Amino acid sequence: MAKVLVVDDDPDFVKVTSKVLEKAGYDVVSAANGAKALKAMRQDTPDVVLLDIMMSYILDGLDVSREMAEDPALKDIPVIMVTSLTGVQGSGMFPTDEYVPVDEWLSKPVDPDRLVTRMGEALG
Repeated sequence: MAKVLVVDDDPDFVKVTSKVLEKAGYDVVSAANGAKALKAMRQDTPDVVLLDIMMSYILDGLDVSREMAEDPALKDIPVIMVTSLTGVQGSGMFPTDEYVPVDEWLSKPVDPDRLVTRMGEALG
């Protein structure tokens, strides 16, 4: 059973997403912010991370993905970034010339079937 770390500060999103993933056969753990997520990953490495972009501060999720990419123990963990930032309003928050080390982007609200499909693809 693959372990998924759901990182989001919205308890409702974590609850619903956890139920969807558990029903699909995943072992789910969660963290409410970037610092807790990195600590959890270093204690018990997940197989994939579902990471919200906006948590404790605006780009908390981006910072987590960058730190993971620089850590030899975490760099190979697939990251699926979820965000409610869509369209022109959200696009201005991201540097346009900067590489973001994630494997997939999903927009909130996340379709459960799409989430399960993308999770399977991320795990290979």
